[in-house]
Amino acid sequence: MTELWVERTGVRRYTGKSSRGAEVLVGSEDVEGVFTPGELLKIALAACSGMSSDHPLRSRLGDDYQTTIRVSGPADRDQERYPLLEESMEIDLSGLSEAEVAKLRTIVERSIDRVCTVGRTLKSGTEVRFEIS
Repeated sequence: MTELWVERTGVRRYTGKSSRGAEVLVGSEDVEGVFTPGELLKIALAACSGMSSDHPLRSRLGDDYQTTIRVSGPADRDQERYPLLEESMEIDLSGLSEAEVAKLRTIVERSIDRVCTVGRTLKSGTEVRFEIS
């Protein structure tokens, strides 16, 4: 199993690391060149949706299809949470008929609903345990 951790590198600045050698810079919104934790949450959701829909899209559009998945949603600072996250997949489906587009949309939405772990976790909620050791 991949180990994940963050190391503090400055005031409100961290580096997220994995045992597979990946790194991501994390910090507050006023720090250049970093993602905020909330931005990473949104990126994780969009990436999960993209990965979950990759197979059905690839099988209908080919291995080299292009897509961008945008995700947004402002934080509710009173509750310190994101009450709504909105995703939008930008993809060229002009080579498909209306019926094929409708069918593909249904398949993609079902695939994301079924296998996107991040989306399923956000929708259902999860227990978080924290300790200081």
